[in-house]
Amino acid sequence: MAEDSAKQHLLSCLEVPQQQPQKLGAAKKRRIRRCKSAPSAEVYCGQNKDCGWIAGSHRTFKSFWPSFQPVAFFFAIYLVVSTTCFYLVRHQLDGKKTNGVLDALYFCIVTMTTVGYGDLVPHSVAAKLLACAFVFTGMAIVALFLGKAADYLLEKQEVLLVKALHIRQKAGKMQMLKEIETNKVKYKFFMTSASLLFLVVLGIFVLLKVERLNLIDAFYCVCATITTLGYGDKSFSTIGGRIFAVFWILTSTIFVAQFFLYLAEMNTEFRQQSLIKWVLTRRMTFVDLEAADLDDDGVLSAAEFVIYKLKEMGKISQEDVAIVMEEFETLDVDQSGTISNSDLVLAQHDV
Repeated sequence: MAEDSAKQHLLSCLEVPQQQPQKLGAAKKRRIRRCKSAPSAEVYCGQNKDCGWIAGSHRTFKSFWPSFQPVAFFFAIYLVVSTTCFYLVRHQLDGKKTNGVLDALYFCIVTMTTVGYGDLVPHSVAAKLLACAFVFTGMAIVALFLGKAADYLLEKQEVLLVKALHIRQKAGKMQMLKEIETNKVKYKFFMTSASLLFLVVLGIFVLLKVERLNLIDAFYCVCATITTLGYGDKSFSTIGGRIFAVFWILTSTIFVAQFFLYLAEMNTEFRQQSLIKWVLTRRMTFVDLEAADLDDDGVLSAAEFVIYKLKEMGKISQEDVAIVMEEFETLDVDQSGTISNSDLVLAQHDV
């Protein structure tokens, strides 16, 4: 009996208070009060009028820097060490050469991004072993550093985009923050697409003007580079072109990866929203009633209904419910089906 009572109080924060009679005999309505398990966003702002929706970006910034700084340091160390090593074995690299230091840095970037044009290739044992070592460490640095950096920059651009969309509207700061959180993936996808398009056009322009390629070859070289296909028949062979390539290859390859990442996330989000819409619009059946009735009393409480719908949406699973129920029963020391202050005191003493 106590177990059945515990199940009924699983979501004790969801209450169905009885409304007072309304004027003109309006029909009584049931509503679920918001669970006060965490303070709302307004609590963090208090009387500070400047924090508002920027607080979200500030918290992201704070969580970004602790991991960003050491990775940025290791990235700088990687560039210095790898460029020095490749410079020392520059005579053991075959291909089109320009300047010793620039070629070493260029070869480092081409290696770590796995573009691998083939315009510079190692031919000695030492050079080949160095290339093998730096390609793995470089890929790890790219995943850690550039992935975070690109995501952070996109968040800053996302804020500017929302500001521009609401420049003529008197939308509140919290409303803008809510819009950013709701459409985060969509905005990041649009910003990534725009940035990638800009990088493609910029790469084509440089290849046309600096490397003297025709339009088709320039577009072909850009596509082979940003997708890390790197056939090598067209590449950057001049000093100016390789200086540009050092920065452009890093940026463009990362934005391509981000583009496909957000594309996949948008597809997943769309499928999830479609499932939620189907769950909320389909009619409840007797089979559903039986499956959702946790205490087998023939009726559904608000808590039972919410749990069943969340399971249908894929938000939680039966295992999640079982784990929460186990914790509830542990805290319910007196087996009354509710958790009180005395239960918490007794549970703490037992620990």
